[in-house]
Amino acid sequence: MEIPEILGTLESALYTDDLDAAEAFYGGTLGLPVIRRQEGRHVFFALGASILLVFDPQATSIPPAPDARLPVPPHGATGPGHFCFSVAAETLDAWRAHLEAASVEIEADFRWPNGARSIYIRDPAGNSVEFAEPGLWF
Repeated sequence: MEIPEILGTLESALYTDDLDAAEAFYGGTLGLPVIRRQEGRHVFFALGASILLVFDPQATSIPPAPDARLPVPPHGATGPGHFCFSVAAETLDAWRAHLEAASVEIEADFRWPNGARSIYIRDPAGNSVEFAEPGLWF
């Protein structure tokens, strides 16, 4: 049997115990549009052709009721996660300046052996957030 094609990543998840801080950071500081919020459970952000899901792990670790309309299996994570935003190489200096102006600490800013540049910061929950040019991988 032939393996069906995977088209790409539709959504990625990070976890936080403070959804308000996540919304202020991703929606405010980074300018991502909020597309859905459920108090105490999640806030979702539009990100090009994909979605960044930010969940409260205490809410998503609970299995769905047997008669749940949306029986999403439990999920979650402990400790910091990682997410990388793809940004144009020529905007990395502007991103660094924007983040510093917003008092976001730059954890690392360097070039990989192939010449691609990455900037690393932490979100309010301690997740590692990277801004990198697409040339990092392709």
